[in-house]
Amino acid sequence: MQGLFFLVLALGIAALVCWLVLMGFYWLSFSRLAWYKTPPVPTGDFPPVSVIICARNEAQNLHRYLPAVFSQDYPVFQVVVVNDCSWDESEHILEEFQAKHKNLHVVNLKENEIREHDKKLALTLGIKGAKYPLLIFTDADCYPSSPQWLKYMASGFSDTTEVVLGYAPYMKSGGLLNRFIRMDAFLNAIQYLSASLAQKTYMAVGRNMGYTSRIFFANKGFASQYHIQSGDDDLFVNKIATRKNAVAVIHPDACTYTPGKKKFRQWVWQKKRHLSTSRHYGGAARRRLGAFALADTLVFPLFLTLMVLPVIPYQQIAVASAWGILFLSRAILLFGCSRTLQEKDLWAFSLFSSWVLLFIYPYLHFVNLFTKRHKWK
Repeated sequence: MQGLFFLVLALGIAALVCWLVLMGFYWLSFSRLAWYKTPPVPTGDFPPVSVIICARNEAQNLHRYLPAVFSQDYPVFQVVVVNDCSWDESEHILEEFQAKHKNLHVVNLKENEIREHDKKLALTLGIKGAKYPLLIFTDADCYPSSPQWLKYMASGFSDTTEVVLGYAPYMKSGGLLNRFIRMDAFLNAIQYLSASLAQKTYMAVGRNMGYTSRIFFANKGFASQYHIQSGDDDLFVNKIATRKNAVAVIHPDACTYTPGKKKFRQWVWQKKRHLSTSRHYGGAARRRLGAFALADTLVFPLFLTLMVLPVIPYQQIAVASAWGILFLSRAILLFGCSRTLQEKDLWAFSLFSSWVLLFIYPYLHFVNLFTKRHKWK
């Protein structure tokens, strides 16, 4: 009996630590996004910007989504498309766009010119081909949520701000997989956008972000990260972002949408590639993300065990009360974040389905230990 008492005591202490960690994240970090007041459409003088897009065999997507980029309500901007060793009709489609849009600059890479390379080389050549020092990045399979997208993203730059990050949700379509993929992106966005609002920027998503050419070349580009297959967006921002030079731009008109994967194994492959870079983050970011992930993973089994092993008077009432407070806090903060990010249909789903990720993510991390380098396309 004494052994059981000390076991329950140890489990109770562990549960309390997890509870405090999660409550701290909920109310000190996620609350910044939940109560965030979206700004009005920026006005004033807008500096010229270069939009950089890397594309490999994206003929259909370029034809479908590139017009939305050219339709931006912005005074002066350049679009740089790096056609990275495509063997489809991308080059011909880009030639047609060039005939219509004088602000399109195309960089064509050929397989016989460059041996094996990843997206970092394509991005580097795109940045070198950019006419303007303010750079906005998106992907060929993305489209801006509004004609004001560039205005919002460019408004994030200032004399001291050189890194801008935005929200990049997945398009809504039918099916459970689509909702699950959207939920995963939504939950990830809560973490990195809330951290940025707290001046602790640790990552960005390449589908909707920006930085200056000055900070890129000052940090020697991707030179220190070429041995890592992915990470051209999150890992690079993790390296260059500081408390003062990075800002999150959050507004429904400042998003870029992309279609989600159609098959579960495609999404798993994508997540494995993204997660393979997380171990290269700076120490502070790794500790924050690790603390949240560990607490979120352990809190439910710990509380459940304490409910079925009562050895202290009123133990079950205390455990149930603590769990109720935690669940209510989660519900309130997720609802606020879903309202800010215009993802209200994901609120109830994310309350429960996010626990499924507690089983998927450990599996992905384990598989990544035995997986070879991932190609970006």
